Amino acid sequence: MQPTATVLVYSDDANTREQVRLAAGRRPAADVPTVEYLECATMPAVLSALEAGGVDVCVLDGEATPAGGMGVARQIKDEIFDSPPVLLLIGRATDAWLATWSRAEAVVPHPLDPVAVSEALAGLLRGVEQRRAA
Repeated sequence: MQPTATVLVYSDDANTREQVRLAAGRRPAADVPTVEYLECATMPAVLSALEAGGVDVCVLDGEATPAGGMGVARQIKDEIFDSPPVLLLIGRATDAWLATWSRAEAVVPHPLDPVAVSEALAGLLRGVEQRRAA
């Protein structure tokens, strides 16, 4: 297991980015690496960070403007080779079906529940570690 994982958090709202960091903390679960957060407020910043490499998981705000996280997730899956898994933050639980279109691997609704965010992020990080070990 690597000592640190990089989690990109995209939202145009600094408060939402902070809520994600506080909800998941530095270690979302005992069996996953500690997390370093890379915050992005714009879609171009997300794409630049992903092209530079080193991002293990993306947390994308579906309510971000002008580029919503669902569209950004879809673009990442279409354009970035071996793109990292995506945790999508959605406005309403009933929007979960839209995450299927975006190809996000996990979904958590607003308002953010710290337990749900931690569990979803830890699950994605476990998958990253399993792929590396294979």
